[in-house]
Amino acid sequence: MANIKSAAKRAKIAKVRTLRNRSYMSRVKTAIKGVETAVAAHDAEQAKAALQVAIKTIDTAAGKGLLHKNNAANKKSRLTKMVNGLN
Repeated sequence: MANIKSAAKRAKIAKVRTLRNRSYMSRVKTAIKGVETAVAAHDAEQAKAALQVAIKTIDTAAGKGLLHKNNAANKKSRLTKMVNGLN
């Protein structure tokens, strides 16, 4: 444990932010899996709905700085290609 008050506070803040960031990234991964399972089941309507949720979730994570903007764009592009391939 930190001996200096400011260091202790930074450690506490880091722990809180780590938990929050983990939560957002878990949401992103869950949304991506939702699209992938819908595509695997060849369910176009469910895949499109899941894609909209995934894109919103990925954009939120990118806006918070958890994903680089190019990484977010790559994820969205890959998922969109998967869904468009069903048609």
